[in-house]
Amino acid sequence: MDQLHEEENLQKNKGEMSFFEHIEELRRHILRSALAIVVVGTLCFIYADFIFNKIIFGPRNPDFLTYQFLCKVSNLSGLGDKFCFQPVKFSIITRQLGEVLMQQFYVSFWLGVIGAFPIILWEFWKFLRPGLLETEQKAVSGVVALCSGLFLLGVGFGYYVIAPFSINFLAGYTLEGAEVSPTLDSYVTYMTMFTIPTGLVFELPMVIYFLTKIGIVGPTFLRAYRRHAVVVILIVAAVITPPDVVSQTIVAIPLYVLYEISIRVSVRVARNRERALAMSESRDLER
Repeated sequence: MDQLHEEENLQKNKGEMSFFEHIEELRRHILRSALAIVVVGTLCFIYADFIFNKIIFGPRNPDFLTYQFLCKVSNLSGLGDKFCFQPVKFSIITRQLGEVLMQQFYVSFWLGVIGAFPIILWEFWKFLRPGLLETEQKAVSGVVALCSGLFLLGVGFGYYVIAPFSINFLAGYTLEGAEVSPTLDSYVTYMTMFTIPTGLVFELPMVIYFLTKIGIVGPTFLRAYRRHAVVVILIVAAVITPPDVVSQTIVAIPLYVLYEISIRVSVRVARNRERALAMSESRDLER
């Protein structure tokens, strides 16, 4: 009995936790993440008029940042108003009772997820960090900031680049005698499709980093399957964009650039991994 008590004390001193203690700890992190989403989402719900008029309906407005940027670039390059872009005018309607309220909840939730994404990652990292060695913690220091930055960069790319051109293409593509008047549900769904998946896809370099770190993939594998990756990138671009070549190309180009960046990341991680293995083997031989 004394030996059992001593072993239990040693485990507590080492910081080991039982299965149910891990579950309880995970529950706390999930609750804090959910609370962050609720707080940000509630603020978005309160300021719904501003959110919808300035953000959700932003690509419909002539003073949208992307259109202003293109016009300034056109004027500065001596082309006059050649690349000044005017959005297609169309009305948004509702067909179901309560559709406005439900879309307000829907938009508030996803904006809550986007706004609280760094906090969610931080809580997830705090749960995983105790199980890592000190050297492993140092190796992935700054992972929360990098992942959050890549996600927000992807969301911004989807919002400022994919959304305005895709929406105008779809709104301007019509048939004789047909008038484009999308429902609020349809419009919000497309805006979500242009932003959230793009933010997740922009995490590709970090995914490759961790997969290379644990030895699942390497730079040789990524280079060998570069052509296959191009096909996958085109398929992903086709899924998260409307069925037009322009939008798919706009998405496919940065995704391919991310893939090439991922190869560079994998090369660096693989070199560091080989050095660490060589050093550990030399130490074993010395012993």
